[in-house]
Amino acid sequence: MAKVTFREDRCKGCGLCVGACPKQIVKLDETKLNIQGHHPAMCAEPEKCIGCAFCATMCPDCVITVER
Repeated sequence: MAKVTFREDRCKGCGLCVGACPKQIVKLDETKLNIQGHHPAMCAEPEKCIGCAFCATMCPDCVITVER
């Protein structure tokens, strides 16, 4: 099973990773704000992650790490 992690403190909430996820499990966490005042990205259903790393590839700030 793949493991995806997000550096929430550096995420600017641009949403590019959300659109890139083929499983549609990456979301912006509307329940919290990071230190920059943005809603950070998160994996809503990590058990469904296939480890494709499309989200990490699209991230302009390199805040996403995918381990297979």
